[in-house]
Amino acid sequence: MDGGSKGGVMTPALLQHRFTFRAPGPPGARQQHPNQPRFPQSNMNTRFSLKDQNTNPAAMNIAHGMTFDGKRMRKSVQRKTIDYYTTVLKYLQNRVWQRERKDRRAIQPDSIYHYELVPPASLLEQPMNCVTTKFMRQATNKFKCPIFSLAWTPEGRRLVTGASSGEFTLWNGLAFNFETILQAHDCAVRAMKWSNNDTWMLTADHNGFIKYWQSNMNNVKMFQAHRDPIRDLSFSPSDTKFTTCSDDGTVRIWDFLHCHEERVLRGHGADVKCVSWHPQKSLIVSGSKDAQQPLKLWDPRTGDALSTIHVHKNTIMDLEWNKNGNWLLTASRDHSCKIFDIRNMKEEYQTFKGHKKEVSCVSWNPVHENLFASGGSDGALLFWIVGSDKEVGAMDQGHDGLIWTMEWHPMGHVLATGSNDHCTKFWSRNRPGDNMKDKYNLNLLPVGVSEELSMNESSTMGDSSESFAVIPGMGLEHGMPDPGSFSGMPYSTMSPGHRRIQTKRIPQQFQKAWEGGAQPMVPAPNVNSQMLAKKGFTWHTSKHKWTDE
Repeated sequence: MDGGSKGGVMTPALLQHRFTFRAPGPPGARQQHPNQPRFPQSNMNTRFSLKDQNTNPAAMNIAHGMTFDGKRMRKSVQRKTIDYYTTVLKYLQNRVWQRERKDRRAIQPDSIYHYELVPPASLLEQPMNCVTTKFMRQATNKFKCPIFSLAWTPEGRRLVTGASSGEFTLWNGLAFNFETILQAHDCAVRAMKWSNNDTWMLTADHNGFIKYWQSNMNNVKMFQAHRDPIRDLSFSPSDTKFTTCSDDGTVRIWDFLHCHEERVLRGHGADVKCVSWHPQKSLIVSGSKDAQQPLKLWDPRTGDALSTIHVHKNTIMDLEWNKNGNWLLTASRDHSCKIFDIRNMKEEYQTFKGHKKEVSCVSWNPVHENLFASGGSDGALLFWIVGSDKEVGAMDQGHDGLIWTMEWHPMGHVLATGSNDHCTKFWSRNRPGDNMKDKYNLNLLPVGVSEELSMNESSTMGDSSESFAVIPGMGLEHGMPDPGSFSGMPYSTMSPGHRRIQTKRIPQQFQKAWEGGAQPMVPAPNVNSQMLAKKGFTWHTSKHKWTDE
């Protein structure tokens, strides 16, 4: 029996309510049942009145763009992402029909060519493609502390950073967001290296301890290798041995499987700051603080010193072998980087001078063998190409403190740097059409570009008149000329922040003759012109001289 009826009989009012005619909605619209609520159930929690927003915290958070992630309310923001899968798919598509280099499509500096980007491995003849001067994201731990070491996982999906607190922090390699953190060491993590077979990771701390880690961040072994802080370590080409260097002035060779010390290389008179094993040969190089023996080459089989190189005038902070096995790159406190060729050790192959202060770290690009990056103690980040005298990319204020370490992504398109300013920064290559108007590239901008617009990283370029492409050799490197200085030319308004170049105006006589179609009269030189005119001489424009005819 219906509760709305009297004695089981439908009243006229109830019949009128239940069978009220409703006008049909637009074509294709879903018909609503008379007793159905006005708003769907899924949207009920997102619809609040103004009165509810003032009293309900959930309503206020939703109104301000807050989301709940299971732990606390967070503000939803757009995160920059570098998805390299699209470039790989484009490379696989192009490989079907591109037989040689001439079949490749040219990429112009415009945003419509974004979909034509390919991985650096397909542009081996263009190392400038990997000059990563575009700032992507700054990552900082909750408890701020300097970042001494970092390493990408072999597949490039995560970045592992080692801080002065002994913590490992894992960052996502695509969106650069935080993933997890774990207490790995009891003191500062000084060195971090993956094996050549991408199976094991070795880390060393300030107390001289070494730990073995699997790819899932599982610690399986720990032992003490030095009494003093370990500064660097390196694997042998076969991964059966590795070498370490310490502040005790020694370089030690260890058996990886048995954790047994095989040899102690003595010869440096001060702290050994860096060490590197040759990628193919049985050869070890080490750099120290000793001014008498700064750079030494060792034979790991006998433990003898093969050579001592006296080139740098101060402490060698970092060194690294190139994958070609011939070039050795060093960074020193004498404000310079040097490359040595082991086939000719009489002198250095090339010297790179561009840092204003000490050079603290260097790193070769994994794809282009002639491209490397260097970091300074003043936070400057520079990019170099072997054979070029000057840097091909520079950011004088990349960090606010000393850059301790840097590491390239395995694909070579992203560079990660760790600094003394408690943060890790990710740098990417510029896409076609990027104007590079950020605070890290002010030294590369033309003179006529507004600095206020350059400092605003989040602003969007709506007016095309405020941005222009700088083409080398076309005269735009020194800024845009003042449009008002050219008579007869259309004048385009410019913002008050633009700097105007002082130019000389065109003479009115020349302008009138040019507009009338007649041959303009070139003004005569001012030297003795009045005196020659009084004596009867006439200036001939075609002959460009005075005559008495």
